[in-house]
Amino acid sequence: MNYAYINAVLLDGRESMQPRPGMTVLTEGEKITAVSQGPAPTGYQVVDLQGKYLMPGLINLHVHLPASGKPKDKPTDARKLARIMRSTALTRYILKKMCESYARMELFSGVTTIRTVGGLLTVDSTLRNEIRAGKTLGPRILAADMAVSVPGGHMAGSLAYEATSAQEARDYVRKIAQGKPDLIKLMITGGVLDARVKGEPGELKMPADYVKAACEEAHSLGLKVAAHVESPEGVRVALENGVDTIEHGAQPDEEILRLFKERGAAHVATLSPALPYAFFDREISKASEMEQYNGQIVFDGIVSCAKACLENGIPVGLGTDTGCPYVTHYDMWRELNYFTKFCGVSPAFALYSATLGNAKIAGIDGETGSLEPGKCADMVITERSPLEDPAALRDIAAVVARGRYIDGPKNKKCPPAERELDKFV
Repeated sequence: MNYAYINAVLLDGRESMQPRPGMTVLTEGEKITAVSQGPAPTGYQVVDLQGKYLMPGLINLHVHLPASGKPKDKPTDARKLARIMRSTALTRYILKKMCESYARMELFSGVTTIRTVGGLLTVDSTLRNEIRAGKTLGPRILAADMAVSVPGGHMAGSLAYEATSAQEARDYVRKIAQGKPDLIKLMITGGVLDARVKGEPGELKMPADYVKAACEEAHSLGLKVAAHVESPEGVRVALENGVDTIEHGAQPDEEILRLFKERGAAHVATLSPALPYAFFDREISKASEMEQYNGQIVFDGIVSCAKACLENGIPVGLGTDTGCPYVTHYDMWRELNYFTKFCGVSPAFALYSATLGNAKIAGIDGETGSLEPGKCADMVITERSPLEDPAALRDIAAVVARGRYIDGPKNKKCPPAERELDKFV
């Protein structure tokens, strides 16, 4: 259907965006065909926004679809759960339907594009294809499917294969590529919950030659590489050996910043997952004293990496790492809020980062990320301006996904997560 969105306050997604009242956006099918002032021409279904704010759909660069993010009283055995979910046709069907529902939850929160960076089997790319074909409703998906780790590494045996040599790392990239993913994900260091020593989160797990082999193979197949990294040593090894985006990050030095620039790499900040470990009362988070201490190190490292990259002209994107405890599929707005609160950027820059900035990092800025003729009709409508407060995105009035207008989308929320996270708004 062709739509005319009239009486909009337009936020176009560019870094220099300013509110433009009285604007009309025309869409035909999946595309934006015109952005102008004035009334709608004939032949369009008119949506009168009555002064509401119209902006590009949000882009979440770091999502794990198989998990909900609901808080738990005790850790889950990820390997065992993954084994169960892969074991039969029925459990695989349940897994797919679960991921489908979580993807729709992202969409209904205003996220029109997600980048999955570790999933089970080929569920993510299969769901991507079904959404593209119009068989199911959901956001655009840039899928990595399974990741590559090493024995004892992050997500090994659950969301990631375990490579035991550089050649096997290369072979796993080829295996993953058979599902036609959009990128490859490597698990180079451990994480907060992997750490066995206080003060040493992000221990280097994947040898440099494994990283180099995996990146060479991925690049030869036209695929970029994202890497889970939570220590300075891990960031350095990742960048030296070909990684394109550093997910999470750590305190950088001059050499690391030089490598970022030399590689043309980007940092994807994920403040949401580390915050509960670092700042929640341990009676609430259920974290040990060591996990809280290490969570603070990781959180501070992400913040310092983002700040240093921004100061040096290195692209910084945003992702939620949804699936971690207290990180749900409907709370991308919180990541924008944390970006302003802890990294010192303006709400306008946070919105740019979550739209056109993220699109540039993902290589899809020719398709989405801003509101201009020729781009996909991926849009969010809010009552208030997120240029003043990212919390304006908390409850959206409508979302448009590839031209499809969804009025008043609703998500069932998790009260315990809402209650604790609202303390940090």
